[in-house]
Amino acid sequence: MTTMTKIWLNLILLGSVSVTLVAAPQDAAQPSGQSLYRKRCVMCHGPEGKGFPALKSQDFTDPKWQASVKDTELFEVIKIGKKDTHMPGFADKLKDDEIKLVVAHIRTLGGKKK
Repeated sequence: MTTMTKIWLNLILLGSVSVTLVAAPQDAAQPSGQSLYRKRCVMCHGPEGKGFPALKSQDFTDPKWQASVKDTELFEVIKIGKKDTHMPGFADKLKDDEIKLVVAHIRTLGGKKK
């Protein structure tokens, strides 16, 4: 037995080492719109939402686009996809509440041209 092992065993036996388990807050199970966006959208729309011209993916930072699309329309496109584009539907991957979080996050990207 090594000296370090003996020290650890003595500390444990003497109660000098303790482990505290802390329950995660209930809200921790609820993902954020940003985390969902990073997981599901960033590969086509980029981390800042600018899109990729080669993919013809939407630039969410465009203020004109932001003003022209209602939340309900954006929700539907995320849920069922967009015909004749590469945009798939996420109804089988995201719950309605999660889609609403993604929509809210996309709205935070508007007007942030860099």
